[in-house]
Amino acid sequence: MTRLTRSILGAAAVAGLVATFACGAGSSSTPTSPTPSPSPSPTPSPAPSPSPSPSPAPSPSPTPTPSPSPAPSPGSTATITITSAGVSPQSVTIAVGGRVTFVNTDSRPHDMSSDPHPEHTDCTATNQAGFLTAGQTRQTGNYTVSRTCGFHDHDQPTNRNLQGTIIVR
Repeated sequence: MTRLTRSILGAAAVAGLVATFACGAGSSSTPTSPTPSPSPSPTPSPAPSPSPSPSPAPSPSPTPTPSPSPAPSPGSTATITITSAGVSPQSVTIAVGGRVTFVNTDSRPHDMSSDPHPEHTDCTATNQAGFLTAGQTRQTGNYTVSRTCGFHDHDQPTNRNLQGTIIVR
């Protein structure tokens, strides 16, 4: 073995021992504190500083699940409540692709339909809400065209309190 090889191996061995003791290998499972040696001078010696403990690795945050396409944009839904006094609000605005939820809090059924009466052809997405029994909630289809859609209760088409508009933008 050459002198250069012995020097390299010796340096590697020293580096390995330093790394082993720096990582805490070879120590017992119970940590021990170093015993301070008595100081010959009357000045107190500084306390040994604790070795830094490794910080825990950050946990990865969950990846959000993508929404299905085409997804309505935020604010593209609205709720219309049906009471014995009529619908509230009588006009709502939603984004293209959005829906409207009808909630019947009246004690009697209502049949929410698109204008005009009796054809119901203005905005056919409204017709999917359709017949609601007392206490029932139903949603319209998606409104896919920017426009204003009128609706009414099919069984009371002239009752202005049960008429309204859905503005699609």
